[in-house]
Amino acid sequence: MGYRKLGRTSDQRKAMLRDLATSLIVNERIETTEARAKELRGVVDSLITLGKKGDLASRRQAAKVVRDVEILNEDDTTQTALQKLFGEIAPRYTDRQGGYTRVLKAGPRRGDGAESAIIELV
Repeated sequence: MGYRKLGRTSDQRKAMLRDLATSLIVNERIETTEARAKELRGVVDSLITLGKKGDLASRRQAAKVVRDVEILNEDDTTQTALQKLFGEIAPRYTDRQGGYTRVLKAGPRRGDGAESAIIELV
């Protein structure tokens, strides 16, 4: 099965998917184009599966993809996106076998008419 090129070279595409995956982990819901959302779905699902394993090797594999972004919590403590993935997001899906994200179509984008979509964690 192939993948979408998204009008970018392979290193640009990989960087964009890393940024989108990190944003989705931090915000748990983002709006992007439909093609990007569908491509991002597989990346985030594999990251959550790594988070469910929870061992050191899985954490290192996920660290290759997730950017090192700090998040300010409600109680004024900080954590990284990787800590949120392994500490908060992955434990939610211990009894779920895949399908951790939902893609909702949001209609055409105003500027260029591209089909936009909202991708969120279920």
